[in-house]
Amino acid sequence: MREGILLRIYIGESDKYEGKPLYRYIVEFCRKEGIAGTTVLRGMLGYGKSSVIHNSSILRLSADLPVVIEIVDDVDKIERIKPMLAEIVREGLITEERVKIISYTGREEG
Repeated sequence: MREGILLRIYIGESDKYEGKPLYRYIVEFCRKEGIAGTTVLRGMLGYGKSSVIHNSSILRLSADLPVVIEIVDDVDKIERIKPMLAEIVREGLITEERVKIISYTGREEG
């Protein structure tokens, strides 16, 4: 077991960075930076600083749904990418919490 950091980034599904969906840009950025894992979760309902409620109502096919990006790794790696993420995320919320990494296993690609 070891100490790690979990970053959560709350953004809108339609947010973009350099012409690409922001959530995709962040995942690709984290992968390039050698971060252990990143997951994107799409919300059904939510609101942020603007207090505008975004939902997945069948009547609103183009809703800007909430998206949460979770990033987990060792403290030093997360500390290294935090300043870059703060520049990339122009609208949204970034939170951080300490976590205990119990196990990190998987299969090798290739």
